[in-house]
Amino acid sequence: MTDRSAELASKLAALEARLQAACAAAGRNRDELTVVAVTKTFPADDVRRLAALGIRDIGENRDQEAASKAAACAELDLRWHFIGQLQTNKARSVAEYAHLVHSVDRDRLVAALDTAAERAGRELGCLVQVSLQPARGRGGIDPAGMLELADLVHTAPNLQLAGLMAVAPLDQDPVPAFERLEPLVQALRSRYPQARIVSAGMSADLEPAIGAGATHVRVGSALLGSRPPLR
Repeated sequence: MTDRSAELASKLAALEARLQAACAAAGRNRDELTVVAVTKTFPADDVRRLAALGIRDIGENRDQEAASKAAACAELDLRWHFIGQLQTNKARSVAEYAHLVHSVDRDRLVAALDTAAERAGRELGCLVQVSLQPARGRGGIDPAGMLELADLVHTAPNLQLAGLMAVAPLDQDPVPAFERLEPLVQALRSRYPQARIVSAGMSADLEPAIGAGATHVRVGSALLGSRPPLR
């Protein structure tokens, strides 16, 4: 095992201990939770190392980087998650490799992804990103428009409505924010019982997210370490 593989294995073990403790505190089973390893700015070799350690879900937030890594790791059994804010002109590329787009937050993006998925001959999973604090600009639709946007995704012939995504506000206690997410999840599931995914929580706030019902946590620095500088 290389030094980097050993480092990732150690970080994964520490992360797993946090997840186990958080699930126990929330009265949940660990197998209800999926770790999405956010590998932005890290090389494809790290994706391969994580796959060797059993990680199958990989998250990226920049299309150019994600497309390159997905191509480089095409022989691996991975699920690619696009988690960043997505411009409509990138929809065609993302539909070629992504299994799940977390950041669907406007009508035009739904239409663009549906067209792109049809062109790619694939069904594309989508999460409606809901804003937990619109004024802070972390993306997402206002909660009042969540169900209407979900309806659009549901009726798009080449998209699959899979659930919700949210990001806690910066520099604030994430607990109240994730508490605001819970009734939104229930409202969506009441209309669309199959929309079971709740993508919430990152390295710094995964415990309260799990307590609020997250099914997918997006983990970067806690798993891969400090990010290398952007070039």
